[in-house]
Amino acid sequence: MNARELLEALSVAERLKDTTRHCYTSKGRHESVAEHSWMMTLMAFFMKNEFPEADFNKIIQMCIIHDLGECFTGDIPTFLKTKEHENSEEELLNNWIKSLPEAARSEMISLYKEMNERQTLEAKIYKAIDSLEALIQHNFSDISTWSENEFDLNLTYADDRVDFSKYLSDLREKIRKDTVKKISNK
Repeated sequence: MNARELLEALSVAERLKDTTRHCYTSKGRHESVAEHSWMMTLMAFFMKNEFPEADFNKIIQMCIIHDLGECFTGDIPTFLKTKEHENSEEELLNNWIKSLPEAARSEMISLYKEMNERQTLEAKIYKAIDSLEALIQHNFSDISTWSENEFDLNLTYADDRVDFSKYLSDLREKIRKDTVKKISNK
């Protein structure tokens, strides 16, 4: 990717620094999509020894690119996102990916396909991290920022995304215990 192409791609990706998510930080401000992706990537880094058979370079790449579609649509919480929202985001993202140089375009298309199919160990780990990070961040945030449905959601969300791994299932259970404690201290 030449310098101009890199700068043009970064000018789109930079939008995620200002695109806020439904979740709040522990200090009370809206979290950005870029911060969510960064925390996911850090989680992947810390988990790599738990899955020696997995390609963590690929998982980290998935974590970095997974929400690039939100450059165009903004963040829509999972409990509000419709199929129409998903289709629009996918179309806008794909149009942008098509404008990238061939090497980046091919790699991104391949990664997104793998992520969407969720058949490989890497795609399953990435998706579990994506879901768990949101739960962890909710537990970090002040409970006054939670919407009413999140009290139940934080107790049940992502169970199906971790069931392939004892390590991730144990992590999910620890997050659930933190949620129960947070709710009981409300």
